[in-house]
Amino acid sequence: MNIRPATKADIHTLIAVINSAYEVERFFKNRDRLTLNETEVYYEKGTFLIAEDESGLAGTVYVKLNGDQALFGLLSVDPSKQSKGLGRRLINAAEDFARARNCRCMNLEVVNLRTELPPFYRKLGYKETGTAPFPKEALSTQPCHFVLMSKPLL
Repeated sequence: MNIRPATKADIHTLIAVINSAYEVERFFKNRDRLTLNETEVYYEKGTFLIAEDESGLAGTVYVKLNGDQALFGLLSVDPSKQSKGLGRRLINAAEDFARARNCRCMNLEVVNLRTELPPFYRKLGYKETGTAPFPKEALSTQPCHFVLMSKPLL
């Protein structure tokens, strides 16, 4: 499995993997997770790391740097390749990417309706640090908010 920064040539495959992985959120969002325009904005502000295997793009994670802080999000693994440790490898790659750029802390946002996620991230050393509103433009069909989590990268 090779993990590398995505290029613009990867954008359509990347969107397909993300939207496929985020189908689990259809119970509170009735739209695709990302459009082409939204993805182009992400490309301008940060870096997608992608994992490739012999069949192509298997997963991705987005990393945005802000001084000595980093944020990862859009962690996505092709549904046919889930439960094999690839998500954890992508998180490790995101943390290594941030460390190599002198970031001291990794942050993430989890929608409170995805109750399975905070325990997973806690096992990886992340701790809850607060909450934030869920953006109105995300068109949630249920009331929700973000749970903020952080981990030192020392």
